[in-house]
Amino acid sequence: MFVTSAGAWLDRVDPGAHRRIKGLRLVTAYGIAAALGSLHDVTRGLPGEASLSLLAAGFALWASVSEQRTTRAESSRDLALLCGSAALGAVSYIVLFPLLNVIGKAGPELTLVTGAFLVGYLRRFGILGTGIGSQLYIGQLLAYSARLKIQDLRTVAIAGAIAALASIVPRILSGPAEHPVPSPVPGPFSSAGTKWTPEFVMGLQAASAALVIVALNAAIGLEESEWAITACAYAIAGSSAGTAERVWKRVAGTLAGVPLGLVCLPLAEHAPLLIWVAAALAMIVYAMALPERYDIACAAYAFTLMVTLGASGVHSIPLLAARAWETLLGGALGLAAAKFLFPLRSPPSAR
Repeated sequence: MFVTSAGAWLDRVDPGAHRRIKGLRLVTAYGIAAALGSLHDVTRGLPGEASLSLLAAGFALWASVSEQRTTRAESSRDLALLCGSAALGAVSYIVLFPLLNVIGKAGPELTLVTGAFLVGYLRRFGILGTGIGSQLYIGQLLAYSARLKIQDLRTVAIAGAIAALASIVPRILSGPAEHPVPSPVPGPFSSAGTKWTPEFVMGLQAASAALVIVALNAAIGLEESEWAITACAYAIAGSSAGTAERVWKRVAGTLAGVPLGLVCLPLAEHAPLLIWVAAALAMIVYAMALPERYDIACAAYAFTLMVTLGASGVHSIPLLAARAWETLLGGALGLAAAKFLFPLRSPPSAR
């Protein structure tokens, strides 16, 4: 009975099974990259060998999420560019770290402010530009989380190559079975009081909210401030109303996914394989829901994040809770920036 109901739900959400195939591709790319990045022959001699698997898997996963082409050749090209962009983002963090570290403990986070700006601004260049902006930020975020240094540049380059291979192979194998539906490009929108392009304003809004988070971290200290920056970077939409909708959906998804993940934490210690299977299924749901149901996608990702952290040995409830509430903080600041900093509005015809 349960299997029949689940199958009927899948057919309603994803009639042609195309998004399910993409979800499987995300999981496969992540697994291949993580496995290749942990091989002894690959990591031998690398100063940051512990970070290679994490970087490669992250680059491959989010490149596969951003890629939306319809042919193997175009998809392979974009995946290579997206993985290279993530590696470039990581390099930018490494290069800027010595300069920003003198400011204080929150100084290196200023690199993430530039990434948050690019997430919004590069949307003006279409699907590929949107993906590149996201990947530049993802690379900075992963490098920040792994605390990479200048000696890790070789590790980043190898991670980018592994990620490209790991993401391209599943896409080639999925072939004509996958027919992605490109996400709608926002616009046209207008901003009050300025002649800047809407995409520049979106980048400015995201960067301003991120800068406030960096200041808060420097003043009072935040456990997981990078997740707050991530939330505000991806909350900004093409209009103030669109941003508000995304924020509320993200809040709803986070409030649903995080408690469910925390409930499953005991399984992470006693049945880690089961947890990884659950995380893989959640990412398939994420890929299926992302185009129209942002709230369900956020819930699936929040659940995945909680249980994979638990399976990786992170069991601190205060730390996991900090990721949740600081994500909500980032969304709230992103909404405030969208409302009060050159707010974008759709023209009457678009409304």
